[in-house]
Amino acid sequence: MKNTFVLLVLLTTFQFFGQNDQKAAFQKNKYELAVSYYKKANFVKAIDLFSLAAKIKPENEIAQESSKMVDTLREVLRKQILDHAIGTWKRSGNQPVWVSAQTNSTNETLFDEVIEIKEDSILFFEVNRKTKIKKLIKTENLIYNDSNNTVSLFSEIILSNGTIWNCNIDERTNVLHVVNVAVKRKERVEKIEANNEESYYVKI
Repeated sequence: MKNTFVLLVLLTTFQFFGQNDQKAAFQKNKYELAVSYYKKANFVKAIDLFSLAAKIKPENEIAQESSKMVDTLREVLRKQILDHAIGTWKRSGNQPVWVSAQTNSTNETLFDEVIEIKEDSILFFEVNRKTKIKKLIKTENLIYNDSNNTVSLFSEIILSNGTIWNCNIDERTNVLHVVNVAVKRKERVEKIEANNEESYYVKI
């Protein structure tokens, strides 16, 4: 009986260390892959892999180095997006621009929805199509979602009503695409899994 107990303890110990070795190897692999993407300046791939490596065994040196790289790349990628985003954008609808262009003749609204993006804020306007009079509807501070990311580690912003939006810019076509990916509640962030509200904007 005593021998059986010792054998069970040994098997459990070997299994524990075996799993740890597998996790460590997996973490190292993801870290090295992240470094290779970083060296190629593919920062979007790199930040996702560094983030994964940081979570596998969060107490070790690789995890700590990975966390630092996530913070660094966040700043780099946000600056890249913001540099292109600063300016004025007109909402084209909730479908891609080429679809909106085909249905534009049926759009009989009197106002255009326009946003002005600055370094630290977003201004929402309503512009009368006939008179061109511009009316400020609201101003939002530009606040990034640094925790509980649901889609992106660097391109989610939180509005004052708690909605979290993921923002992407197609630099080739000058189109801004925003998608409501989550809502921040008092206790938690609630991910939106289906029928996400979205908008497309063109730079003007």
